[in-house]
Amino acid sequence: MHHIVLEHWAHGASALHRRDARAKILALLTFLVVLATTPSDAGMRTAAYATVVLAAILIARLPIVGVLGRATVVLPFALTFAVVSWIAGDHTRAIALVEKTYLSTIAVLVIAGTTPLPALLEGFKSLGAPRVLVSVIQFLYRYLFVISEQAQHMRLAAACRAGIRKTARRTRWEAAAGALSVLFARSYVRADGIHRAMLARGYNGQLPVADPAHFKIADAAFAMLVVLMLAGLRVLPY
Repeated sequence: MHHIVLEHWAHGASALHRRDARAKILALLTFLVVLATTPSDAGMRTAAYATVVLAAILIARLPIVGVLGRATVVLPFALTFAVVSWIAGDHTRAIALVEKTYLSTIAVLVIAGTTPLPALLEGFKSLGAPRVLVSVIQFLYRYLFVISEQAQHMRLAAACRAGIRKTARRTRWEAAAGALSVLFARSYVRADGIHRAMLARGYNGQLPVADPAHFKIADAAFAMLVVLMLAGLRVLPY
């Protein structure tokens, strides 16, 4: 099984990693609300928010270049709307749109990079998120690994049989279409086997939690400190 980068980051040992997922979710939601409601021309506040997320990256001991680089994936979408605002003559709003989108993505990556997905989803469930939505995300995340594993096995098998070589474009498209259909069939069979194994082990619609998290005083203090700090940055007259 090949682990994604965020999953590798999430198993760190920093002070931010040790905080309860619910405390980090509350801090993230506060940051997103404060950032979204900040006026577009409040450049000093935006700089303060950027300092907060950079401090979070350092505290979490995450690779700064890796986090900032992966956050750029949202820039093409933000730039599309920013260009519309720029053409309409609202230059300040166009710049703020890109800044807020980028900072929001960094904040989300910090939380995702310091909290394993099962713990993060349990935190959302404890805070009242719909159980159906949480279950869908859980299975989507887990079965993506199944599909990825099957695809890599097929690619390795094709390479061993000299199936990857320079051929005509139409031939490559036909081979890709055939491989995609085989991948779907193999993934479906594998997923069905996993589902049957889960039912045999007593699955009742909810995934069991081996080590339930406990909301400690330190977690409450962390959440309160972050919320008060962000609220203070939002209301200060600068």
